[in-house]
Amino acid sequence: MAENENKQKQINIELDEKTAEGTYSNLAIINHSASEFVVDFISLMPGAPKAKVKSRVILTPQHAKKFLKALKDNVARFEKSHGAIQDYDQPNIPMNFGPPGEA
Repeated sequence: MAENENKQKQINIELDEKTAEGTYSNLAIINHSASEFVVDFISLMPGAPKAKVKSRVILTPQHAKKFLKALKDNVARFEKSHGAIQDYDQPNIPMNFGPPGEA
């Protein structure tokens, strides 16, 4: 019985070509309610008066916390292999692209 407990369930994940290409984002805006986190990934080009939301991901609070842990773990592994990631000061970007998000 212990052998069955150690087996992990496998999930078959499909990745089509368009999704596999990825989407460039250099800004993320995060809003939340009591029941969900909404993450808007944005592509902001220097000097451009407009930015466009390229993708929106909606997570439960539990999944947001798991994602935070997974991202922290991956950044730590990356820095262990490649050195510290430099954090550069960014200019203040006015966020006037619409009303604040609500979920």
